[in-house]
Amino acid sequence: QVQLVESGGDLVQAGGSLRLSCTASGRTFNSYAMGWFRQAPGKEREFVAAISWSGGSTYYGDSVKGRFAISRDNAKNTMYLQMNSLKPEDTAVYYCAAGGTGYSASVYYTQNEYDYWGQGTQVTVSS
Repeated sequence: QVQLVESGGDLVQAGGSLRLSCTASGRTFNSYAMGWFRQAPGKEREFVAAISWSGGSTYYGDSVKGRFAISRDNAKNTMYLQMNSLKPEDTAVYYCAAGGTGYSASVYYTQNEYDYWGQGTQVTVSS
């Protein structure tokens, strides 16, 4: 079992930056691929970014490519999402997720690949 807790969400002006954290508990955190998804009001949850268990592979959604960076520190059981050049359309609840088969080099961009989810953290970008 893996429990995930997101933090770092806040209200920020357009053009600003935020760093989200996802802290995991559970002995097998290091073996899972991880991802970030987001859901804006009235919209479906969408893929943001993903990272392999080692951090060696990453993948981004088109809307955040070049602005966001995903990383992880397995020694701290924590994954991060550095968000730069924020736009009002980035406003959403951001969720972290863990899944995939253990120690795979793969990254996943579909929700059904993930087994564990956090409760979400709100990011609001004002114009």
